This record gives sequence, structure tokens and C-alpha cells, in this order.
Amino acid sequence: MTKALGSDIAAIARIDAVPSILEIACRITGLRFAAVARVTDTSWTACAVRDEIEFGLGVGGSLDLKTTICDEIRDSGQGVIIDHVAYDPVFRDHHTPRQYGFESYISIPILRKDGCSASITESGRRQL
Repeated sequence: MTKALGSDIAAIARIDAVPSILEIACRITGLRFAAVARVTDTSWTACAVRDEIEFGLGVGGSLDLKTTICDEIRDSGQGVIIDHVAYDPVFRDHHTPRQYGFESYISIPILRKDGCSASITESGRRQL
């Protein structure tokens, strides 16, 4: 783990409200996985996680950036909201929902002055 990455994870951990924000986000959306992730041009790393689907990704865990929608969000600076992947004309054939098996997804970028970005990301199948 790089010093910059460790510093970012520690900074998120010092924000007492983050676990509550992730819990509330899961509760109001019906999704069961939420994370604050550090996204660079080469990596996606979890800085805070609420995992009710047993995805198995913890704090400090990483995903191959090219397998994430966050890679595209980092490039565009625009959030993504997918209510139902199967009915979404942009994402129904996208490799990421197929690889990770989610039906719904929300990711909002957090852009920093130094050019780094993070995102609050939720995914999963809605509980009805």
C-alpha cells in the first residue's frame, strides 16, 4: 500500500459519519453493498465498505479498474444511476454488471482539488 493510499484510507476512517452514511444509503435505496472508493487512473481501492451481500471486499481491497464503471465515471466526472441493468440501454450489455452480477447501481464521483477522485458506490439487487 502506498503512503498516499494509506493516508486517504485513514482520512476516510476519521470521518465518523461515513459508516452511517453507507448504512443509510443502503437502507433508502434497497441496495446492499456500498463503498467509498479511491479511484485513480490505474486503481480502484475501497476506503470504507458496507457489505451486506458478502461480496468479500474490505477496506484496502481493490478491484481491477477496467472492470469497474468508476473508471468511466472518473473520465467523465458524471455520476451513474442504473435502476435495472436489464432495461438500461447503455449498461444492459456492459461487461461490469455481467462480471459482478448486479442489477442496480449508483455511483457519484467526489472530485478533489489535487486531481484524485473518489466515489460513493452502491450496487446489488434491491430487496423488495
